[in-house]
Amino acid sequence: MVVVVKLSHISLTARDANSLSAFYKYVFGFIDRRAAKRISGKAVSRGNGLNNSNIYSIWLTLPDDEGPFLEIMEYSETIERRLPMVNEPGYGHLAFEVRNLNETIKTVLQHGGALQGQITNFGTDAKPHLLVYVRDSEGNILELEQVRAE
Repeated sequence: MVVVVKLSHISLTARDANSLSAFYKYVFGFIDRRAAKRISGKAVSRGNGLNNSNIYSIWLTLPDDEGPFLEIMEYSETIERRLPMVNEPGYGHLAFEVRNLNETIKTVLQHGGALQGQITNFGTDAKPHLLVYVRDSEGNILELEQVRAE
């Protein structure tokens, strides 16, 4: 039996949802999909399995893109963890195709992100496919790809 699915959204749990949202808006051009709102109550707690859930939720989307959206959630109670590692099992990273890799890296760094790896060409000299791993302003891993030469 084949199950037909559609990717709805990707969620990031943030220490500071407004700050992380601002990072994605400025660096990648995300826009608000809907007004930010606080969600709580029995249905929310029953759905996510956490007692007394109280979540500040921001939905972002890329302009002119009806595809999956980015949900940034800030829980009223969070558990700190160390920075995720690239080779750690579980969700690894978000990947974005960008027009100018060097300019995007510069913008990431200017807005609190960090460089994780070095620019590498996975294509050829004639047809480069450049990529690098960076971290967003809260340490989440991002892959940046530049497929077309600028």
